[in-house]
Amino acid sequence: MKVPGIRSPHDKVGGLVYFGRMLDNIRLHARGELHPELHANLGEGFDKTCVQFLGLPYADIVAHVKGGASDDETLAWCRARGRQFDEQDAYVWNEFMRKRGWNDAASERLVQRKAESGLSAREDIQTMFDYIDADEERPPHAQA
Repeated sequence: MKVPGIRSPHDKVGGLVYFGRMLDNIRLHARGELHPELHANLGEGFDKTCVQFLGLPYADIVAHVKGGASDDETLAWCRARGRQFDEQDAYVWNEFMRKRGWNDAASERLVQRKAESGLSAREDIQTMFDYIDADEERPPHAQA
């Protein structure tokens, strides 16, 4: 399903993958423009993992974003109030998230989601990020 206005989970804000996508979802939901299939995931799944990494409640981030803060302002706000993390922490976060679904506890869920979306034959979809991009009709992300 194409979802206008939501970036790939691979895209980084302030060096972190997924964070910008979470902010896109918050903003679209606040405007009543978020695809209904994505409502159940607000604050759950990868959002929950992200806010746990940041060390802040999801509701606090939502309130801040709804106040009109930019991506960079929101990340700076999170860093000032939540968990302190350095470049190495961000690297570990990025690699963990980028590889979710590849030979880990999320692998079974990835197989299930691919089947539900008619993408079971797509062997290039190896991770949850790959699945999200394919499901939202974005081209495969080039690995660095």
